Amino acid sequence: MVEAWYMDESQEDQRAPHRQRPNQAVSLEELRRLGVVYRRLDADNYETDPCLKEIRRAENYSWMDIVTIHKDKLPNYEEKIKTFYEEHLHLDDEIRYILEGSGYFDVRDKDDKWIRIAMEKGDMITLPAGIYHRFTLDENNYVKAMRLFVGEPVWTAYNRPADEFPARKQYMKFLAEEAH
Repeated sequence: MVEAWYMDESQEDQRAPHRQRPNQAVSLEELRRLGVVYRRLDADNYETDPCLKEIRRAENYSWMDIVTIHKDKLPNYEEKIKTFYEEHLHLDDEIRYILEGSGYFDVRDKDDKWIRIAMEKGDMITLPAGIYHRFTLDENNYVKAMRLFVGEPVWTAYNRPADEFPARKQYMKFLAEEAH
C-alpha cells in the first residue's frame, strides 16, 4: 500500500525520505481531497492485466509509453532528474504506473506544504491538472514507469509560478469546493 507523509525542511539529498520527526502521515483520503487518485495494480502482468485495460478504457487513456529512469538508460540523466524535481504543473492530468523500482512524487497541499508520496512497483497515481508537484528517484536510483495520456502525449511542465493558467485556476476552484 502506498505511503505518504509531510516532508521536513531539510535540504539534504532529494532522494532521502525527508520525514518529519515525529512522522506526520497522510492518508489516501487526504490525497483524494487534493485530487490525487491512487490505484494498486499487478505490475508483473501489466501487458495483459484486465484491470489496467478497464482503467484505460474508462479514463480514455488512449496513448501510453514506458520510460526507464536510470543513469545507464535515460539520455541526459542528470539534467532530466533536475528538471523532474523542479516544482511545476501540467495542463493535463499526469498518470504514472510504476512497473519496476521506486521513487517519490511530491505534491503541494491546500496550505502549500509538501507531501511526499512513496511509489513502488504496482502503484498507479493520477495527479490532477494544475497541481504543483515534482518527482525524484529514491535512494535506489531506478524506476521503470508507464506514462498514460488522453489523446496525444503532451508533457509540458510549467514551473512555478504558473497561477495564470486555466488548469491552475480550475484546480484551485476544486480545492475550495473540497474545503466545504
